[in-house]
Amino acid sequence: MLYLTQLIYIKEGQESIFDEFEAVAIPLIAKYRGSMLFRLRPDAKGFISNEIEKPYEIHFVSFPKAADFQAFMADEERKQFLHLKEAAIRSSFLVKGEKL
Repeated sequence: MLYLTQLIYIKEGQESIFDEFEAVAIPLIAKYRGSMLFRLRPDAKGFISNEIEKPYEIHFVSFPKAADFQAFMADEERKQFLHLKEAAIRSSFLVKGEKL
């Protein structure tokens, strides 16, 4: 099982464009046997400490195999909406892991 944690940093004022992209991308995860385990938007009170910038949103996703994740990334429908992602996301940080 592959686990992915993504920290997402949005361009100021582009939240609605980000939501448009997510409305397309998130449902496609299941098409490739993946699961959105959680999606959250932390507020300042939720951080006990931090050494990096607080993200706008955090995703925790799983896929049975890395190949399933790669197929999701290559999905043609998703690719048609990448312009929304590029317009909305300033940067992101993706961590790949496995359950210990």
